Amino acid sequence: MPRVPLAWLAEWVDLPEGTTSTTVGAEQLAADLARVGLEDEGLHGAAVTGPLVVGRVVSLAPEPQKNGKTINWCAVDVGALNDLDADGGRTVPRGIVCGAHNFAAGDHVVVALPGAVLPGPFAIAARKTYGHVSDGMICSERELGLGEAHDGIIVLEGTPAPGTDAIELLGLGEQTLEINVTPDRGYCFSLRGVAREYSHATGATFRDPAQIEVPVPSGAGFGVVIADDAPLRGQAGADRFVARIVRGVAAAGPSPMWMQRRLTQAGMRPISLAVDVTNYVMLELGQPLHAYDLAGLVGPIVVRRARAGETLTTLDDVVRRLDPEDLLITDGAGTGDEPGSRVLGIAGVMGGASSEVSPTTTDVLIEGAHFDTVSVARTSRRHKLASEASRRFERGVDPELAPVAVQRVIDLLIAHGGGVADPTGTDVDQRVAVEPILFSVDLPTRIVGVEYPADVVRGVLELIGCAVQDTEPGFLRVVAPSWRPDLTEPIDLVEEVARLRGYDQIPSVLPVAPSGHGLTPAQQTRRSVARSLAESGLVEVLTYPFVSPTIHDSLGLAADDPRRVAARLANPLSDEHPELRTSVLATLVEAGRANVGRGMTDLGLFEIGLVTRPVPGTAAAGRPSIETRPSDDEIAHLRAAVPPQPRRVAGLLTGNAEPAGWWGAGRRADHTDAIAAVQRIAGIVGVPLTITADPDHAPWHPGRCARFTLADGTLVGHAGELNPKVVAALDLPTRSAAFEVDLDVLLDAAPVDPRQAVPLSTFPIAKEDIALVVDVAVPAADVFAAVQEGAGPLLEELRLFDVYTGAQVGEGKKSLAFSLRLRATDRTLTAQDAIAVREAAVAEATRRVGALLRGA
Repeated sequence: MPRVPLAWLAEWVDLPEGTTSTTVGAEQLAADLARVGLEDEGLHGAAVTGPLVVGRVVSLAPEPQKNGKTINWCAVDVGALNDLDADGGRTVPRGIVCGAHNFAAGDHVVVALPGAVLPGPFAIAARKTYGHVSDGMICSERELGLGEAHDGIIVLEGTPAPGTDAIELLGLGEQTLEINVTPDRGYCFSLRGVAREYSHATGATFRDPAQIEVPVPSGAGFGVVIADDAPLRGQAGADRFVARIVRGVAAAGPSPMWMQRRLTQAGMRPISLAVDVTNYVMLELGQPLHAYDLAGLVGPIVVRRARAGETLTTLDDVVRRLDPEDLLITDGAGTGDEPGSRVLGIAGVMGGASSEVSPTTTDVLIEGAHFDTVSVARTSRRHKLASEASRRFERGVDPELAPVAVQRVIDLLIAHGGGVADPTGTDVDQRVAVEPILFSVDLPTRIVGVEYPADVVRGVLELIGCAVQDTEPGFLRVVAPSWRPDLTEPIDLVEEVARLRGYDQIPSVLPVAPSGHGLTPAQQTRRSVARSLAESGLVEVLTYPFVSPTIHDSLGLAADDPRRVAARLANPLSDEHPELRTSVLATLVEAGRANVGRGMTDLGLFEIGLVTRPVPGTAAAGRPSIETRPSDDEIAHLRAAVPPQPRRVAGLLTGNAEPAGWWGAGRRADHTDAIAAVQRIAGIVGVPLTITADPDHAPWHPGRCARFTLADGTLVGHAGELNPKVVAALDLPTRSAAFEVDLDVLLDAAPVDPRQAVPLSTFPIAKEDIALVVDVAVPAADVFAAVQEGAGPLLEELRLFDVYTGAQVGEGKKSLAFSLRLRATDRTLTAQDAIAVREAAVAEATRRVGALLRGA
């Protein structure tokens, strides 16, 4: 996000008084820019308060310390702020302790005197240290918030008078605005672009910094050849390359303090005159530039694609293996060598160390080029190398700027470093003409819904720099300005009209909901399921559907388990989670582990979401052409390649289901709670389920896992206690329980209308309790089903309320106690009716599962 020093911006557009130095003025400027789509990310104002002044080091005495460190005891002349002498005159320099060693007597430095406050905030006061009373502090860049340099203090260029206000000298009182630039408006990565936008927003006078005189070269300059033999998308990697030479310049010397200050305010570190000037012009105009040591070049410069095996040590001292798609700047390695044999830099991204400006550089070649946005973006991402140049090129740079920016660099180099520019120059220009846009003047009105008269539309397009001509009635022939490569379609121009006329002028109109529509039955049922689970005490969560392949091992899945077959993402958000989940439980347990790790051990979570279940052997979809709409066969092939994505609901229960308190001990959540949750879901959907034990289905406990199926045997899901090994692998509390069912299977089996009204009987209930003894291995669900079927239509409610094993029922047996609630719709039941139901239920249970009435 670029930083815009407002004092610098004021050179190119008229700003109201006080804008550059007051927070209120800067905030108003930010609001004005926000109206045309440039949102502010923050204001960086004066974080330093005085007295902060220029000081001249009168003397310094090194003093070694016992800790091995050497400090300097300095006498610093701060002019009118010196100490008083015996006669009352301010002629006694301040005594200051300083640990830096990059200065000498006679140097001018920045001094914070007692009472000053530096960024932090850090208040300065006179204090005793190293055996002296230090009456202030000599400051480094980092201490003033000007940069990160902290290995030495600031030594000022020139001879500003001692006592001069350093806040004004260094621009510390100036406001800097940080803005958010959208990818389609790369021209706003420059003072020129921001100044233009502020002019659009307020009508302030704009002065184009690119309007400078560029002399016509007297002849051909340094040789340049564009030899891109492998263009991307048929688009050449470079279509313009300007090169000019300046000789006898102090390229490695320091840049002027005002330039260093502006670079620092914009977030860049001053380095040397040649580098600072190219960065300065880039920030001002938006054109990235590069300065080469002419003595190290062997012409001609060749712009080409990389070859297999080539490497380059970039300016950040990293050796990079180049890719054949990388566009390079090259020259000959030596006299007589093949042109383009030595790599100088990665075009539009970063230069190489071999040709950078050195302390001995006096002759400089300035490069200003225009590179393809996609080529630069791909190279930058491929090498994970983002630079100020790449950020601009990948968003689009004005191709008209190259000769202007190079001339601006030359002027600044000569003004501040001496030297003479060669009268010759190179401008290899292979640009193609911009295609005009046929634009209907009523399109903005039709798209936006606000009346934009034809003269308003034309005025806006001309304001942003478009060349506009009348064609047939109602249409305009529009050629976008060179700095707006994003304007390629009529809809782009519509957006400009809406933006500059004001988004606040577009009314908010709520759409009218059509009658007769609403949620589908499936949507209503899914919401009812979620509401029911929430009412039972579970909390709904939403997890990312991305998992690590190691989750399958944590869940204890067998090597041939189909849930291990997962779709792998080509561009995952995280390399640690490259696969799409094959079960909701796989991501739900991660959410549970995170909560448990933060001390939340009593959990009841559930999630309704999609899973991806690839079918082995399915052909890959491939990539259809983007030039035309895919054919019906291509679309069918794409759809066939998409793996099934069923919707599932899963839950996780840990710790206590009912908390302990004064009322007694709490109740721990167990496998029965998970089973009850699935039964609740089935009841909401209106589908009866068959429950059987499943001793071999990970990640559940072999002896406490229930399998749910439809009447035809179709699997719906599982519920129960998690396997202890899984619990340990996932760092969950012991005896954690879980469930997961396929909601789509339930919805497909649901009746057309499950909400059937049942007549209410006004007759009283008859109650019967029975206790049946069966083998321990007989599932309670089988006994429950037998009693339910045997009781017949008079049974209104059946509930299992007790399970007993012990000596009274015999070894290998268990007793199941059921409560039956009976009621008829047409009469009051007699004792004989209740006995008949009881006997029928016992008889059916005896027939189906060998049950015996306890005590009989």
